[in-house]
Amino acid sequence: MVEGYRISTNHEDMDLTVIHGFISQSYWASNIPVETMRRAIENSLCFGIFSNSGGQVGFARMITDTATFAYLADVFVLEEHQGKGLSKWLMKVILEYPELQGLRRMVLATKDAHGLYEQFGFKALANPQTFMEIIVPNIYTKHNHIIHATSA
Repeated sequence: MVEGYRISTNHEDMDLTVIHGFISQSYWASNIPVETMRRAIENSLCFGIFSNSGGQVGFARMITDTATFAYLADVFVLEEHQGKGLSKWLMKVILEYPELQGLRRMVLATKDAHGLYEQFGFKALANPQTFMEIIVPNIYTKHNHIIHATSA
């Protein structure tokens, strides 16, 4: 626990304006539409950090089936609240969360926070050759059309 703050998993506590404001400026989801962010929050296990004055100052979401797999995404602490141990506290709460126990695999992607996640047991992929992806770079900054294959 960090004095002066609380963590909530209640979707109704999440401040879409704060979350979208940060995530839409991030390197991983620049320009994400607010409706896309809203759907992502609604369909994820979310963790919000709130100051005692009530404002949201941090966030993380787990995309999970709560049985075998989880993907950690959209982790942030607003700059003016950094350096207080909030990200470490948030990670501890997430990793101890009852619905996330006994998972076979938990993954994340980061460009710049390896040191934080390594403290909690995350490592580079042991077998990266087994992972594959479909990626659409800059999906939120240009009009991308998805082609749907149909069987004849």
